Amino acid sequence: MREPVILSETAMKGTFVGRVWRDDVGGPSLVVLREGRLIDVTCRAFPTMRDLLETDDPAAAVKAAEGDDLGPLDAFSNAGGEPCAEGMHLLAPSDLQAVKACGVTFARSMIERVIEEKAAGDPALALSIRERVSGIIGDSLRDLKAGSDDASKVKAALIEEGVWSQYLEVGIGPDAEVFSKCQPMASVGWGAEIGLHPKSKWNNPEPEVVLAVDSRGRTLGATLGNDVNLRDFEGRSALLLSKAKDNNASSAIGPFVRLFDETFGINDVRAAELDLVVEGEDGYRLEGHSSMAEISRDPLDLVAQTIGRHHQYPDGFMLYLGTLFAPVEDRDVAGQGFTHHAGDRVSISTPALGTLTNTVRLSTECPEWHFGAGALMRNLAARGLLG
Repeated sequence: MREPVILSETAMKGTFVGRVWRDDVGGPSLVVLREGRLIDVTCRAFPTMRDLLETDDPAAAVKAAEGDDLGPLDAFSNAGGEPCAEGMHLLAPSDLQAVKACGVTFARSMIERVIEEKAAGDPALALSIRERVSGIIGDSLRDLKAGSDDASKVKAALIEEGVWSQYLEVGIGPDAEVFSKCQPMASVGWGAEIGLHPKSKWNNPEPEVVLAVDSRGRTLGATLGNDVNLRDFEGRSALLLSKAKDNNASSAIGPFVRLFDETFGINDVRAAELDLVVEGEDGYRLEGHSSMAEISRDPLDLVAQTIGRHHQYPDGFMLYLGTLFAPVEDRDVAGQGFTHHAGDRVSISTPALGTLTNTVRLSTECPEWHFGAGALMRNLAARGLLG
């Protein structure tokens, strides 16, 4: 396996903010990337990522902030996710924000959700169902605008064909699927182990763009995420979504949030092209791709469906936007498609946001999560960072 790269030199011209665990202070610090070095800018003005994003202009605020030089980014990359010599490692670039996710936002992956449902989570049935569903639907969903009159006509036709599904409802109907991915502070960052429920036998990575949104509903930046998918759990019943999606270390976000500024904005998110590489310890390699240009709902529409008069987020939220990627090539058994092996290294990348790299383990084998919001507040108070 090649050594992971966090950010290319061309991407570093943007405003990147993140979080680093520091053994010397027993907690996390807010950092900004400047000329390839991580600068700790934690202070009373923004002791948390949440506080930085609540400022009127987060990019301007962090550019003006003074801080301590923690060393080159390369030192963290060379540590491969383990603490570097100074006892530091990268964390997910979010803290008090809720972590939300949108599902079934791309037509191609939407068909795979239908297949999961019709197969009741049994990968052995997937191939025959895929052939039948694809034969009926074909490319009819590819250019369909969710919630449109044309979408309503397609819905009626699919019901008549007997292949209507709850996944098609949220995929092309007026209401998006938005669910809680995990608790605040539970996401893991670059280089960490990412977890699968030990009972899952059919699962895959989900490479996604993740938006950073403040309490006022302003979309302020973007990063990458792996919204690990347990196809067998969710395929058996949509009511198992929380068990399929929210487990120890099942949410990866990072490496940094790239704040919107003169170099990067929402149109860059809309045009993002994501690459995925899965490398197994046995030499297996899978490559995939997800194009944000093919999303069925605009990212800002997904934000509007998440926050508003109907639902407030006082600490803001991180929002996974969904994925086009749905692996169908066989890995172990003919006709059963892809599933993870322990030790798989998953790398999700796009030039503007860098690369998020994690190693797959069972959730029961990943480090337990203990440092939550209460621990964060106690740590910041002890450091004199809470006014």
